[in-house]
Amino acid sequence: MYPQTRHPAPHQPAQPFKFTISESCDRIKEEFQFLQAQYHSLKLECEKLASEKTEMQRHYVMYYEMSYGLNIEMHKQAEIVKRLNAICAQVIPFLSQEVRQLQQQLQAQHLSHGHGLPVPLTPHPSGLQPPAIPPIGSSAGLLALSSALGGQSHLPIKDEKKHHDNDHQRANLSTGSCFLKVYFNVLLPYYFLCSCFFSSLLLFCSVASSLRTPMAVPCPYPTPFGIVPHAGMNGELTSPGAAYAGLHNISPQMSAAAAAAAAAAAYGRSPVVGFDPHHHMRVPAIPPNLTGIPGGKPAYSFHVTADGQMQPVPFPPDALIGPGIPRHARQINTLNHGEVVCAVTISNPTRHVYTGGKGCVKVWDISHPGNKSPVSQLDCLNRDNYIRSCRLLPDGRTLIVGGEASTLSIWDLAAPTPRIKAELTSSAPACYALAISPDSKVCFSCCSDGNIAVWDLHNQTLVRQFQGHTDGASCIDISNDGTKLWTGGLDNTVRSWDLREGRQLQQHDFTSQIFSLGYCPTGEWLAVGMENSNVEVLHVTKPDKYQLHLHESCVLSLKFAHCGKWFVSTGKDNLLNAWRTPYGASIFQSKESSSVLSCDISVDDKYIVTGSGDKKATVYEVIY
Repeated sequence: MYPQTRHPAPHQPAQPFKFTISESCDRIKEEFQFLQAQYHSLKLECEKLASEKTEMQRHYVMYYEMSYGLNIEMHKQAEIVKRLNAICAQVIPFLSQEVRQLQQQLQAQHLSHGHGLPVPLTPHPSGLQPPAIPPIGSSAGLLALSSALGGQSHLPIKDEKKHHDNDHQRANLSTGSCFLKVYFNVLLPYYFLCSCFFSSLLLFCSVASSLRTPMAVPCPYPTPFGIVPHAGMNGELTSPGAAYAGLHNISPQMSAAAAAAAAAAAYGRSPVVGFDPHHHMRVPAIPPNLTGIPGGKPAYSFHVTADGQMQPVPFPPDALIGPGIPRHARQINTLNHGEVVCAVTISNPTRHVYTGGKGCVKVWDISHPGNKSPVSQLDCLNRDNYIRSCRLLPDGRTLIVGGEASTLSIWDLAAPTPRIKAELTSSAPACYALAISPDSKVCFSCCSDGNIAVWDLHNQTLVRQFQGHTDGASCIDISNDGTKLWTGGLDNTVRSWDLREGRQLQQHDFTSQIFSLGYCPTGEWLAVGMENSNVEVLHVTKPDKYQLHLHESCVLSLKFAHCGKWFVSTGKDNLLNAWRTPYGASIFQSKESSSVLSCDISVDDKYIVTGSGDKKATVYEVIY
């Protein structure tokens, strides 16, 4: 019935089919081994390129830091030369006409023989020009000139008709010779050496600039919503901060392990990570001033006039002394939150500290310094979203929390167990900062879309929005009388709002993103912390302001003492700085182990609390 099955044709054996499968498997195995060998080869090549990249980045940072240091040294030397030039200008009038003529003859003689080539100084980008001192020849020419002028006291007096003036003229000529010896044997050789040094510096800076690689500075994490970092020197984007899970630096989806790795990478491994590409652009704008600051420090506080002129601030005698001015701050407690602490606030009276991290606020009782555990935990938002701000109402019975969510949560702290009593929902995906009116009736939230939401806390409704910022509103403060609101934004502006009329009053434009601000409780001063590391203190009704330059990277938080006489600022550079209001004399400074993201001062001005990128908060006692 099935002849083709019972009597298979001789040319259709069954065995070749199995042989084909085996051969295919061998061929696949050979191809796999070949691809595996290629993979290992490419992997080794990739590792080699990565190693070369790391080495080039190390050289890049080394050359950049060297050129930056040389740039600062050039400013110092230029200041010294400027002062030498002033001294020379005072000395030259004492020289007699014969001495001046001899100087010009010898100088022309050496120039004609090729010994006196002037050293050209390339103008610095800051506009600092070398002083106008005549070009000096070689060191041999200087020695010949000084030795030739050394016997000027024996030159005959030309005017023989005035014999009664001979003694007087000899005295003047002797005095001129003394000045002349100092001028030619000391000052001018020093200027010549400075000029040679300048030329060497400029040459080295040009070489260092040419060695910059086209690679962007690496960053261990992406940036969160709408935060647009500045372009680096090579046109590529770099993150403005390290290990900052608050407003500016860490992605909302970043895990705790990634945050810890980012912090360790930024501060424990290499100077490349978190490198600030704009620092060299800021320094030349600071007028060089090497004196007049206690301890011999360069000037860091400058008064800026209405026309943009900057002058170092002469601090008054009572800048660092007097009632209400602290001497230093002593660390008394560490609160191990377990996550990056983006928000802190202190209760009144000073007993509890609230620390906001990822997904929760922890409450700490600091009246017992030995207590190392939180007394309660308030689970807010989603577990993976960071809390950006938490504010207590003046009665201390209610806490408002906002962060990387469209919802604000209102907590009842007076209940036996803290509980959420209301939630406020806006259209913005995140809240960056909060402020409470003095009468506790209104809450203001800075939204990631740039709007300022105004909430009625009694009815728990959105009553209006202030619109003006074209990018995220990042920071906020309110005047003590509750009539004026100040906001800063990522659109490089600070704006003031009239709360009675519901309109914008003022707008201040800057060249950098605004990360923090604070309004002085006792005066008309507004302090602003910026991405470019500056702190600026503005008078709210006058055009003058102060610019402070002690931070080395972005200023992430800022808070005035309630007495109004001083304020603190914190930054990505791990620093806590205390400043005198308004001119910015440095009162004290504390260095932490990671970025300091948030800060608060107790109502009695006796305690400072900071939150940092190494997952802890630090409590300081202010010593007066």
